[in-house]
Amino acid sequence: MIVIDTANHIAALAAKMAKPKVIAAYPITPQTTVVERLAEYVEKGELDAEFIRVESEHSAMAACIGAAATGVRTFTATSSHGLLLMHEMLHWAGLARLPIVMVNVNRAIGPGWNIWSDLNDSMAQRDTGWIQFYASSNQEVYDSIIQAYRVAENEEVFLPVMVSYDGFVLSHTSMPVEVPSQKEVDEFLPEFKPSWLLDVENPITHGNIVPPEPYMEIRYSMEEAMRKAKKIIKEVDEEYGKKFGRSYGLVEEYKCEDADYVIVAMSAIASEAKVAIDELRQRGEKVGLARLRVFRPFPKEELRYDKMIVIDRAISPGLGGIVYNELKGNGEIYSFIAGLGGVDVSYRDIERIYELAKEGKEGWYPTEVR
Repeated sequence: MIVIDTANHIAALAAKMAKPKVIAAYPITPQTTVVERLAEYVEKGELDAEFIRVESEHSAMAACIGAAATGVRTFTATSSHGLLLMHEMLHWAGLARLPIVMVNVNRAIGPGWNIWSDLNDSMAQRDTGWIQFYASSNQEVYDSIIQAYRVAENEEVFLPVMVSYDGFVLSHTSMPVEVPSQKEVDEFLPEFKPSWLLDVENPITHGNIVPPEPYMEIRYSMEEAMRKAKKIIKEVDEEYGKKFGRSYGLVEEYKCEDADYVIVAMSAIASEAKVAIDELRQRGEKVGLARLRVFRPFPKEELRYDKMIVIDRAISPGLGGIVYNELKGNGEIYSFIAGLGGVDVSYRDIERIYELAKEGKEGWYPTEVR
């Protein structure tokens, strides 16, 4: 079935078809229509779930944590300052090894107040123990949410997953999406079977005070799970591809086979980069694209090209582009910061960035290029 709708409504549809038992909801632009649509599904009886209207995003994640700990599938969605308000509970969910799935609609952080897209909100959460997917189309939003539950609930992983995509560029833009039947989704994503749960009939202690040595073990276990997640993400993606005809990998390569330069980008900018690469190829330039789909765990070993041009839509003040710094040591790399606060980055801009890199230049585009 083909559905033409916004990424937010597609995200809600994917969540509905994953059959969560608890949904925690708090509104924030540009995410609000995700949880609004889920509320409609619950109200109409199309989704058998407890829909909890909480007083803040911090409470939304706390509700998901509590529900997941009782062994049920959960879902929530947020954006920008809402995600930042969750920060404490994101760490809790990761260390508690709870397979929560959340959508984050990327939006710039204020002040100044800005509702447009960049990736600083989610990338600032990179150390919380959450797996992070970045979608570049409405179709990928749907597919990634379904895959996210399979990854999160895998016994080798048991980590929460965040699926991020650009505010307005995708969240409020309608595109055609191929949606499988509920039967097909159920076959791919069976009912969640937790390896542990909180049960009043069989009480256990979880998340209590621990001495330093066990705490180190908890952290080590989470790191090992994140490393194993690379393999599991690939396996789940390949299985999804065989069943539904679409797969993405950790990194999507586009015309990289003979490329002298490879542009590394994420989310919507990566989609725009494909147009730029097609234009540059017509002019005889050997350039390709490595679209970083999974940011955590970071697939550094899959991003090894002689010359890379990294376009970051997020900044770590005092350090520079986040993806650029994670890739240091992998070859000759040119760093560009672009698109912060929703500044448009067209394929013409990406062509210009490529030309500047060939001249040995880098920096903030177009503000400051050295």
